[in-house]
Amino acid sequence: MTSIAVLVGSLRRDSFNKSLADNIEKLAPAGVTFETADLNLPLFNQDLEADFPADAKALKDLIERSDGVLFVTPEYNRSFSGVLKNGIDWASRPWGQNSFNGKPAAIVGASLGALGTTQAQAALRNVLIYLNTEIMGQPEVYFNATTGLKEDGSVADDAKGFLTDFVNAFVSFIDRHKN
Repeated sequence: MTSIAVLVGSLRRDSFNKSLADNIEKLAPAGVTFETADLNLPLFNQDLEADFPADAKALKDLIERSDGVLFVTPEYNRSFSGVLKNGIDWASRPWGQNSFNGKPAAIVGASLGALGTTQAQAALRNVLIYLNTEIMGQPEVYFNATTGLKEDGSVADDAKGFLTDFVNAFVSFIDRHKN
């Protein structure tokens, strides 16, 4: 059994990235469970650490009990979203209690643009290196929502193989990092 925490950096109801995460879950091999984190959190404020918000604690707990973390990021102004950064900040705090420490992780993202989420993923990778995650390097997923998703949000037939290869590689990567 492999458990994956999913952090989707978009709160939009019809998010391409939420659709991408859902499709990756559907294509996963048997025995893999996904749990999407609620990132609708208060803005990180160190003053709140003394009375740690329950929603932020739930995020930390999810990451800590999961075998790996899938980051699904949109690209806003050549970087990842504030929603995702805020969740990362909460889960890495208080100082010395970084829930991401040593966790296998992968980054994917969907957008309408020609560059996909290349810049967001590069910026996010820098943060995840600092947090001491074990980041899967290949295959990379810069998903074009225009051609990769159908109108109902399901994955286009010609993209299924690519996403299946990705999720299988990620599960194998996680399994190699289990204690």
